[in-house]
Amino acid sequence: MRTFALLERFFRFSENGTNLRTEMVAGTTTFMTMAYIIFVQPAVLSLAGMDTGAVMVATCLSSALGSLLMGLMANYPVALAPALGENFFFVYTVVLGMQIGWQKALGAVFISGVLFFILTLFKIREGILNAVPPALKGGIAVGIGLFITFIGLNQAGLVQKSAGGVVEIGNLRSGPVLLALAALLVTAWFTIRKVKGAILWGMVVSSLGAFGLGWLSLPSSPVSLPPSLKPTLFRLDIPGALSLGLGTVIFVFLFMDLFDTLGTLIGVGDAAGMLDEKGRLPRATSALMADSIATVGGALLGTSTVSSYVESATGVNEGGRTGMTAVVTAFWFLVALFFSPWVSLIGKGIMVNGTLLHPITSPALIMVGALMVKSITRVPWDDLTESFPAFLTMVGMPFTYSIADGLALGFISYPVLKLLSGRGREVSWLMYTLGALFVMRYLFFSAA
Repeated sequence: MRTFALLERFFRFSENGTNLRTEMVAGTTTFMTMAYIIFVQPAVLSLAGMDTGAVMVATCLSSALGSLLMGLMANYPVALAPALGENFFFVYTVVLGMQIGWQKALGAVFISGVLFFILTLFKIREGILNAVPPALKGGIAVGIGLFITFIGLNQAGLVQKSAGGVVEIGNLRSGPVLLALAALLVTAWFTIRKVKGAILWGMVVSSLGAFGLGWLSLPSSPVSLPPSLKPTLFRLDIPGALSLGLGTVIFVFLFMDLFDTLGTLIGVGDAAGMLDEKGRLPRATSALMADSIATVGGALLGTSTVSSYVESATGVNEGGRTGMTAVVTAFWFLVALFFSPWVSLIGKGIMVNGTLLHPITSPALIMVGALMVKSITRVPWDDLTESFPAFLTMVGMPFTYSIADGLALGFISYPVLKLLSGRGREVSWLMYTLGALFVMRYLFFSAA
């Protein structure tokens, strides 16, 4: 009883109209809706040459750390984990595209987390947030969603590159491709029916299908001690990131984390009724501090940018109103450490005619991408000085296979079009500066 009283006073259950049982249910619900990242993150970062088991451990530990900090420092029902979008930028743009070692890429993530912490400490983040127009913010979210969707379609085998280099429909007679398509439809149906943990349950269905068809075998031991963290622990190369001049990469990591976090906090805060009468989020500084510390910790452990998860809204829908929800989610991430055999099995994929397909995890990517595209409504399509830069950002990311290049198209074209239209005063000095930095990147630092 004394413990319950301490929790009541610390998290202020009565003041927020909740209780311990409700918070525990909400935290468990939040974990279920975002647990797919435990399987997806190792599968994605393994493409960069990182150890799957170590990444899985780093994912669980960094998610637990971030969620715990959010719950204790800010008392918000918001959970954290490595962010989709940032992880693809990490792998496909930085490591595979720019041929930068993952150790240096982790160094860039670490630096971006430190910068995020400093910006939060000195309350500079509001100026950056206000400098970027809403149209570009919406275009960025849509572009990342399309990029993730394209990668998911490719990993599912639903689209493929032909001998002539043209993207075309995949082999729909292939069993794994059909499994991925069926899992995608099931995941979409679960989502439409508002099933809690729809993405995770979709992965469960596709896993059962793979086991039933003999493409996967049950692990010898479903529960085991966590894999070694040594292959990624403290393996980041901070001097290497700085010496390579990865300024643009660091900026993109910082930019994506900043807007992902603020967007999620505002959205979840609004759903939980936590915004004040002016639409501001109390204790926002503490929440952003927790986020930045989690990113720094994640880089040290061996995973890409850690950010607040919009799936936290599912816990809010279950009545979660305090940081206890996030603390419960952190607990479940620690429990998940002991199920690594399932993670390695599901994440390794299935080889089909020399091509590695991921029919279990790819539907999750496609569904998350589809959910991100709803931000397209934030773009004022009647004003081309606003909509065209947003459009270039949207199509630039999947077509160039680079989030950074998509951002550059938007940030360069926005101030240029405003100037040409005689509306240059509508653009902040910071947007002109960011556009100029991207131009300089292509003129002088295209190799980086």
